[in-house]
Amino acid sequence: MSDFGILSLLPPLVAIALAIWTKRVILALFAGVWIGGVMVSGWNPIAGTTQTLNWLVQNASDSWNVKILLFDFLIGAGVGLIYKSGGASAIGRALANRVRSSRGASIMGWLLGVLVFFDDYANTIIVGNTMRPITDRTRVSREMLAYIDDSTAAPVAGIALVSTWIGYEVGLIGDAFKKLSVDLSAAGGPYGAWLHSVPYRFYSIFAIILVLLVALFHRHYGPMLHAEVRARTTGKVLRDGARPLMTTETDLGAPRENGSVHFFVWPILTLVFVTLLGMWFSGGGYATYAEGGIRAVLGNADSALALLWGSFAMVVVAFALVVGTGQMTVEEAEEAMVRGMKQMVIANTILLLAWSIKSATDAVGTAPYVVGVAKGLGITGNWIPLIVFLIAMFISFTTGTSWGTFSIMMPIAIPLAYGVSGELGPAVFASIGAVFAGGIFGDHCSPISDTTIMSSMFSGSDHIDHVRTQVPYAVTAAGVGTVLYLLFGFGVTNVLLLLILGGLLLVGAWYVLSEWYGSKHGIPGGKVPLYLAED
Repeated sequence: MSDFGILSLLPPLVAIALAIWTKRVILALFAGVWIGGVMVSGWNPIAGTTQTLNWLVQNASDSWNVKILLFDFLIGAGVGLIYKSGGASAIGRALANRVRSSRGASIMGWLLGVLVFFDDYANTIIVGNTMRPITDRTRVSREMLAYIDDSTAAPVAGIALVSTWIGYEVGLIGDAFKKLSVDLSAAGGPYGAWLHSVPYRFYSIFAIILVLLVALFHRHYGPMLHAEVRARTTGKVLRDGARPLMTTETDLGAPRENGSVHFFVWPILTLVFVTLLGMWFSGGGYATYAEGGIRAVLGNADSALALLWGSFAMVVVAFALVVGTGQMTVEEAEEAMVRGMKQMVIANTILLLAWSIKSATDAVGTAPYVVGVAKGLGITGNWIPLIVFLIAMFISFTTGTSWGTFSIMMPIAIPLAYGVSGELGPAVFASIGAVFAGGIFGDHCSPISDTTIMSSMFSGSDHIDHVRTQVPYAVTAAGVGTVLYLLFGFGVTNVLLLLILGGLLLVGAWYVLSEWYGSKHGIPGGKVPLYLAED
């Protein structure tokens, strides 16, 4: 890794700026990767192009990445079968009597996002695919669905007591304290330290609450207000000219009108069940469970492999159902599968480039540069959580990876907080929480984040539209978190009081912003009309 100083920010900033300016995320990401390749090749454009291709090959052949790419193609095949057979339409009709309003559909999406807590990838898949026909029918914009999907996935998985995240998070905490030779028995071990940090994950907590607020009251601001007004008044869940990552309706044509809910329910349940079963077996099963319980199993699980197994089983069950019942012929089912997989080409291309830009930022030293600047400021005491949070947000936004941010920041945040405070107390736990909260911020509003991409993918949203509409809400929740860490720095360390103040601040900020933005654009209070679907 070379020392490029402030120029190390160039690859991610080029990618992000171009993505927002041109609305062409593939071109933008490739440009960011290429700039990084040129930099590490001594500013030689030819050698830099070769390096860029090498990174693409390395990331395309990485074991984890290959599983995710294959998983995406299989999910596309499964969605193709479910959609073309009429299963998605049938589930929409079945829920029509229960979920007939835009409010009901939005709240149901939020509730499903909270209930699917065990994995963020699985969350985006299940919530997006399940809710899309329902939200389309009730005129909820695809941008809103993607926001619901994205802003419940990582925050919920990150603070769930049992999830695929917890093993990684606890492991990072344990490693950091082990290097310090600190006895964690008083805190309940690494898991106890993790548990103590949960209330301090202000961004994650308030991001989840904010989704519920906008779903319940239909008060919006920023580009989301225009997207929701468009959907309610015109029925266009996508803007004219949008380029959704999954164009199911265009690619697969009209679904069968006599579809059954069984074509939807059983493949989705199979996906969930086999994925959980895969996590159990890849995590060591009974042997690991006997030693560390279900948390240890999920912590050791290969979630990418489990998702691959789940998606394959989903396709098998869907194929057997639609062919076995005579709903589709073998040839028709095969065509639906192939067309479904074609939908994933653009999405997988973006994922591959997102992983490659991480290689570029690693090579030019983006994250170490940001961390070094922060350490040079000499921040001490209760101010450490605030600084850690701001740095983690910036790193996760510019690199598009929450887990990568965790791995970079945790070995720095814990020794810094413990060394300054001299005790295993609120400053340390708040710093741990700030790392996790700041890392998840980037997962939500960085156009190069894999979970942001997958939320666009499975919600059928234009990716840049999703990013543009979600950013104001992510910034709102992050702003509340910043204020609370600021209060912590001034000595307000009672976490219950901070959460209460944060809740009041969040509601106030959301209300004021919706009033101001709505009035500015001729929509009183930013209030989007309620839509009731016809029978």
